[in-house]
Amino acid sequence: MFKKNVDAKALQRLSGADKKKLRRTAKQRFPQASDDDLDAILPPKVEITVAKYPSRTLVYGIEGELPMLFDIDGRGHELFPTVYALWKVPYLLPAFTLKGGEVSHFILGGADLMFPGISVPPEGLPSFQAGQPWSVKVPGNPAPIAVGTTTMSNTEALKAGLRGKALRIAHYYKDLLWASADGRYVPNEGFYDDMVIEDPNFASASQHIDSSEDPSEGKQDKAAVDVSECLTEDRAINSETIENVTAGVSELNLPQEKTTEEQTEEKEHQHLSTEEIDSLLDICLLQALHTNIKDKDLPMPGSILWSNHILPCRPPGVTLDIKKSSHKKLSKWLQSKSSSGLISVKEDKHKKEVMLISISRKHPDYTTFKHHKRVQEPVEQHDNIVADGSSTKQLEVDEIYKPSSHVNPIFLAVDADTGKYYSASEASDVVFRYVEKENLVKQTDKAKVILDATLCDALYKGAVKKGSAYPSEIHKKDLGSTFINRMQIHHRVARGNEVAIRKGAIRTVQIMTERRQGNKKMTRVSGLECFLLDADSLASELQKKFACSTTTAELPGDNASTGGPAVGPPPPRNHQRRGAGQGLTLRGWGR
Repeated sequence: MFKKNVDAKALQRLSGADKKKLRRTAKQRFPQASDDDLDAILPPKVEITVAKYPSRTLVYGIEGELPMLFDIDGRGHELFPTVYALWKVPYLLPAFTLKGGEVSHFILGGADLMFPGISVPPEGLPSFQAGQPWSVKVPGNPAPIAVGTTTMSNTEALKAGLRGKALRIAHYYKDLLWASADGRYVPNEGFYDDMVIEDPNFASASQHIDSSEDPSEGKQDKAAVDVSECLTEDRAINSETIENVTAGVSELNLPQEKTTEEQTEEKEHQHLSTEEIDSLLDICLLQALHTNIKDKDLPMPGSILWSNHILPCRPPGVTLDIKKSSHKKLSKWLQSKSSSGLISVKEDKHKKEVMLISISRKHPDYTTFKHHKRVQEPVEQHDNIVADGSSTKQLEVDEIYKPSSHVNPIFLAVDADTGKYYSASEASDVVFRYVEKENLVKQTDKAKVILDATLCDALYKGAVKKGSAYPSEIHKKDLGSTFINRMQIHHRVARGNEVAIRKGAIRTVQIMTERRQGNKKMTRVSGLECFLLDADSLASELQKKFACSTTTAELPGDNASTGGPAVGPPPPRNHQRRGAGQGLTLRGWGR
């Protein structure tokens, strides 16, 4: 919407009557907003201006300050808040939460939001209709990054297998509407030029809010803690229903989760002194340098180092906050490590961010540090027997990739098997081996890779619009993800001796509760075949456990819900039936 630079035709102040009309329109468009919320984005005693653009778009803002609302059709039917308004009132719109900060890179590039990039909560998709305004958030960051319009309802999305476009983006952080504000800013430290990640201060802030007992802050607590949830009218029923189904399935086929007592014990170890945080930072850095970070990954932005490597190395249950250390800032801490000679860092003047340039692997701190390998805790064996007579088996699900015709020349050049399945890290290693073999690293800028004809075709052939020039180089941090996107995505599901490899991304189990005549309730479960679960066996077991009637039925569709051919032993009976898999229905249960 705001990708091209267009000057406004006119700019004028709103009259008192127009202000009241705008406020009424906003109240109708955003039913979740209270009067205080509307006062925050449209203060009653300040001048409101409207900028009119050639495309009939109207942008409403506080005079001399920030744009707060924009109207695409100029008639109030498509009124949206800007990101500045959402940063003031984050819960003004319901929000989709991305699977990770890396997905935000595509949103900030102007792409629409697709269903595979959305993190689906355990209770399933929230209820929504086509044409509704929704926002987009990054997990661990309460500030929305974009707004748009839903393209279909949640029912249509489930029928489509959670594929296709979810949100048609109208405005996002870093577009020209955001940049047009004189006082433009970012709401927290998780916002970068090309990506938005979790706010390092959000975890500690959430803990502080949870401990507060002031009832006047209930709405803010809800926004801070439940940033990715959109509650429906039947949330209480759904919550209890999902807990029961999850508990039943877990007892039958899945390893047990940690108990509440164990989680409480972990939380008790989160309070650390400044000296302990400094020591823990050094340990996490050395652990990351030994186990995760390779020389080919350098140079690396400090934000990526922190979110993808430092934080995953912290002990379980411990919140690592750089602001509570003696250094206060990530850049100062990295510069102190650079002064000691362990690493070498340099500030990027364009991105205004510290970059990790090199690692001194002969440094005494590095050579004397004994890193540990993370060992998975042994799973206790249980004597539970499922209906088909097989004992409890651990479920393993992995996302894997198969070389396509685009990238086959790269695999052949480094003598890699084109018929094999690769993990994301293994696929990334293949393209970096090719870069090293052909000596394609740019000598004047080690952070970039020069694209020869073979590598350029592998990454961009068929993807560049007609008439556009092919790029001649690519940044190292983008090379691996771009290469993987050109491969065929598959997923591997393993349970005991059963292994299945199917084309496409893994589908989720859908659990929905319906109300029938009177107070009768019905719970529908679908998508079990994706995880090698036999619907008939599970239905029999749940019937005994919850004392309810259960039925299984074929779901409509021409192809099996397994998503493609399976590799492994013969599938259960319900896998061989025609249709889109089986659905399990529990009647008289769901209270």
